[in-house]
Amino acid sequence: MPNGDHAARSHGRWWIVLLAVCLIAIGTYVFFIKPEEAAKKKQTPAPPAVPVVAATAKKTDFNVYITGLGTAIPLNTVTVRSRVDGQLMEVFFQEGQIVKSGDLLATIDPRPFEAQLTQAEGQMARDVALLKNAQVDLERYRVLWEQDSIPKQQLDTQEALVHQYEGVVKADQGQIDSARLQLTYCRITSPIGGRVGLRLVDAGNIVHASDTNGLLVITQLQPIAVIFPIPEDSLPQVLARLKTGEHLPVEAYDREMRQRLAVGSLLTVDNQIDTTTGTVRLKATFLNEKNELFPNQFVNARLLVTVRRGAIVIPAPALQRGPQGTFVYVVKADRTATVRTITVAETQGGEASIKSGLSPGELVVVDGADRLREGTRVELKDQSPGATQRGS
Repeated sequence: MPNGDHAARSHGRWWIVLLAVCLIAIGTYVFFIKPEEAAKKKQTPAPPAVPVVAATAKKTDFNVYITGLGTAIPLNTVTVRSRVDGQLMEVFFQEGQIVKSGDLLATIDPRPFEAQLTQAEGQMARDVALLKNAQVDLERYRVLWEQDSIPKQQLDTQEALVHQYEGVVKADQGQIDSARLQLTYCRITSPIGGRVGLRLVDAGNIVHASDTNGLLVITQLQPIAVIFPIPEDSLPQVLARLKTGEHLPVEAYDREMRQRLAVGSLLTVDNQIDTTTGTVRLKATFLNEKNELFPNQFVNARLLVTVRRGAIVIPAPALQRGPQGTFVYVVKADRTATVRTITVAETQGGEASIKSGLSPGELVVVDGADRLREGTRVELKDQSPGATQRGS
């Protein structure tokens, strides 16, 4: 029994020692280790804010355009030809020169036509003298017939001779007018104002009225026209505006749609739709005072069809698309981003008109949205022109 009691007491002391060790370990953890771990956790920095560029949704007028790739064409193109046959004596124009209507361009040798005019005038003088003599004889015959000195047939014959000479004189006048007209044609003038092309015939050559190439080509540059196609679905909207008598403005841009070249107005719509492309051609005119447009130049034409007054407008890069539709990231007052589903009315020229889902003054993320999630903290960077950063 003494041995059993001794073993029991030893076993009890061992549990007491073990319990004391556990208590000491727990106390050490509570008073020393846990505060250190809590301090370390407190020292761990929060995730950094995502830098983004944002813009303010603004309420403004939004222009709706229809765009088409067009070609600039002159309103008038004239191939200048000689109207008479002869030698080309002088050329008074320079290639590429801007000429006005009526400017002298070239001359044809006038001497053959001057000789024809002299001959026609001499023939007329002879026939006028014969006419006057026949008229004098007619007056004598009338007096003699009244005196019953000549037969009526002789008087009638003399009257017919007078009428014959009158006809001859009129034909002579036609020959004179024709010769003078040929002389006029020897001076070749510009029928329209425009730009002279390359010279096709040099001075000294014999030219004919039947020559196919002509002497030069003149294209009218001011004003100038642009023909461009639009989808047939857009035609009713354009026709409705034309019926009101409004002048629809048209802007001509370069191929990259970066530089606006000229501003004009819509002139007319073609009378049929191209069934192969499903488009209809439109024609616009431009004053082209500074020769911004050149014949056969390719341009991007933008037709303004309507203006949405008081629309909510944001930059188009802010638009994001997902399974639920189109959305944007809106920056809240606490500098966190939230997802906002929106409805887009129109997208034009890097801007989007919002039909619903946004209010004026809200800040939307334009750049950096690919790294955002719901509730992500954001940091607003310096923004592009036109964007507005909300103050801290």
